[in-house]
Amino acid sequence: MAPKKIALFTDSCVDLAPDVLRERHIYTVPLRILCADGEYLDGANIRSADIYRRLRAGELPKTSLPSAESLEQTLMQILADGYDGIIGIMVSGGISGTYNLARLAAEELEADNENVSMRVYDTLSGSVGQGLVVLQILEDLKNGYEWEELTERRIPFLIRNTTVAFSVDTLEYLLKGGRIGKVAAAAGTLLQIKPILAFSPDDGQLQSVAKARGRNQVAGKLVDLMVKYCGSHKKYNLAVANGGDPAGMELVREKLTAALPDAGFICEGEINGTFSVYIGDGILGAGIQLLD
Repeated sequence: MAPKKIALFTDSCVDLAPDVLRERHIYTVPLRILCADGEYLDGANIRSADIYRRLRAGELPKTSLPSAESLEQTLMQILADGYDGIIGIMVSGGISGTYNLARLAAEELEADNENVSMRVYDTLSGSVGQGLVVLQILEDLKNGYEWEELTERRIPFLIRNTTVAFSVDTLEYLLKGGRIGKVAAAAGTLLQIKPILAFSPDDGQLQSVAKARGRNQVAGKLVDLMVKYCGSHKKYNLAVANGGDPAGMELVREKLTAALPDAGFICEGEINGTFSVYIGDGILGAGIQLLD
């Protein structure tokens, strides 16, 4: 029997503002960030600005999956709130084991509660790419999508057709975290090249999709990429993001909406603490979700 009341569940890499999460009743489980002075919960008691301060002071925090306890508590809260359908929209399995942890929790939940249905998805994305999927599902629920249509066809379609890209101001932290080769890091520093990264649609890992020479080119490059991804599509949603550069994000937003003026909605976000550990500050991002 199809669920009557459906909840959305995600993780702290979603990069939707806290008031949006609250107002839309989106349940979120935090990833953990391990610092020199203890363990913090991403988006709860540590945010990106604190990560930037620590990085500049020479500290290199580490990231970890949500705890099994916090995941279970969140799911139990959803059930206590009267939902019998749960949709999990998780950060890319190519960079985190959070999706796999949530998938296993869903299997346990369904085994223990025969009147509850749960589906968990690997978005192969993160940040506002993940946020675009969450917000569009909420729109689809308002528009009367049924459980089967939503979970079997619509959500896989949204994931396939959502792309987010972001600039990296420095390759230093990717190098320290073992996520980029020394030669690439040295070349980027010497030439002031700002790589534009995106999630691979195949495995959800980060890959370089473009380069900007200096910060001044970044906004234009991001917009060019989104226009290219859009192609001849007429129905789409857009997203912008920043890590420590809200003014730069406004510039991206202006250029993006001038180039692609017909968006259903625009998702806006600040890069989460988990991603900030790997890429530092000065980040700008843009995303598009095709709907036709």
